[in-house]
Amino acid sequence: CLSLSLLQCKCVFVCVCLTGPAAVLQEAKCGFVIILMALYWCTECLPLAITALLPIILFPMMGILEASEVSIQYLKDSNMLFMGGLLVAIAIEHWNLHKRIALRVLLLVGVRPALLMIGFMSTTAFLSMWISNTASTAMMLPIAHAVLNQLSATEAEADDKELHGGLDNLAFEMNDLQDTKPQKEVMGMCGMSLSVCYAASIGGTATLTGTTPNLILKGQMDQLFPNSSGVITFASWFGFSFPNMLLMLILSWFWLQFMYMGLNMKKSFGCGSSNEGDKEAYQVMKNEYKKLGDISFAEGTVLGIFILLVVLWFTRDPGFIPGWATVLFNKEKEFVTDGTVAIFISMLFFIVWIAKVTLNCSCSRFYFAEDSHKAPPALLTWKVVHEKMPWNILLLLGGGYALAKGSEASGLSMWLGESLTPLQKIPPFAISFLLCLLVSTFTECSSNTATTTLFLPILASMAIAIKLNPLYVMLPCTVCASLAFMLPVATPPNAIAFSYGQLKVLDMAKAGVILNLIGVLTINLALNTWGTAMFDLNTFPSWANVTRAA
Repeated sequence: CLSLSLLQCKCVFVCVCLTGPAAVLQEAKCGFVIILMALYWCTECLPLAITALLPIILFPMMGILEASEVSIQYLKDSNMLFMGGLLVAIAIEHWNLHKRIALRVLLLVGVRPALLMIGFMSTTAFLSMWISNTASTAMMLPIAHAVLNQLSATEAEADDKELHGGLDNLAFEMNDLQDTKPQKEVMGMCGMSLSVCYAASIGGTATLTGTTPNLILKGQMDQLFPNSSGVITFASWFGFSFPNMLLMLILSWFWLQFMYMGLNMKKSFGCGSSNEGDKEAYQVMKNEYKKLGDISFAEGTVLGIFILLVVLWFTRDPGFIPGWATVLFNKEKEFVTDGTVAIFISMLFFIVWIAKVTLNCSCSRFYFAEDSHKAPPALLTWKVVHEKMPWNILLLLGGGYALAKGSEASGLSMWLGESLTPLQKIPPFAISFLLCLLVSTFTECSSNTATTTLFLPILASMAIAIKLNPLYVMLPCTVCASLAFMLPVATPPNAIAFSYGQLKVLDMAKAGVILNLIGVLTINLALNTWGTAMFDLNTFPSWANVTRAA
């Protein structure tokens, strides 16, 4: 069926090309390109990044856009923001700073079941705000499994000692333990694995650079609404999404706690009790932290540069007061953006040399390089960047912007908007809720990048047609594109958790369907409360009229 569908698409494409630009409506040609790319993205019969390059071929051949106009869409300001954020993330991963932060937080939380789960979830979510969801999951899951294995082994030893110490009806007790022990262990492993991979997806929604769909929204807003600059910034996104992320994380923890550990609060939280198993599991994390050694000069420098980046992002244009960029550079136009800051900060990693300094509580030691004639290496080298940078995402972003530009130039956006005008009779909150359900379901079988790229231009056209603030539908649907909780193939964190072997597809589906609903409800709650106040979502903005007029 797939081969037949692809063959039909190719035949239609040949017919369209042969009939020439005048014979077929421009809207239909652009619609064909979007449907073809959607089919390729959903089936992954071609690599996602290669599919994203199709507009460079099809739009010029169909007379929709000139080749130079299409090509320029693949390297915009949001791409620079994405690249700068990834360079910072690569530096953090390269120097193992993320592992040091994670283990330090877990040592503070402790190893009681409920606290351990929320500790892993909060740590994973925090890391996913700054580094990729895949990297944070891949790092946290081995630690989680090591701690749980130690807890299980120590508890098994304690049970053996208790049984051989003279319990009545020894055979019955041993058989009972043999039946229940593996089940409890597997349930604990399943719950912890799901908590980590779900927290990675949830945490990525909190920052503008946390996951690709967020940046796609930023780029689409700049593309479709040129006068909306300053509406979506790092600070404004954080102000909306971070509280929503916390709410989703807490509710997800409650659900997973109930599903896999029950409601025995005394056992889950410990209530001051401690046993040998807890001490040995805590020692596992402590040993892992000791293996990292003292904080090196490189780690300290990377941490300092990272903090500087966050501070500059928040203070560039905070909204309630003029930011440093507004005062110094952006008096007439927005010359300096979040992308400018990200690239500037990321360049520091290639400039700052690695001095052999160990930062210790007791002393600091400094050593010169062994070869005084050779400059010491920088914090980050291009070889490391080349190996770890996901270049394909840059092409995916560009493909989305090219589709949006083609839809606008061909008139497809306006046609879609006029076709969706009857939706004006439906209350806005109902439209948002239904669209969120649609996107969160669609993203289970398609990448979140492809989902966001396909939906956002259509949602923008619909919002303009019914005189609804475009952010009222674009913002929640962007966040919902990251709510892929039900299937192992839905997102890389899910696949990593599934690869450990304890999980079944049914386990993930049962836990994920409730989390999807929780996510949709919390996002719409955020949208209709503090989101409305932040972005003035009850009014149709003047910047949305520009595209309409065009």
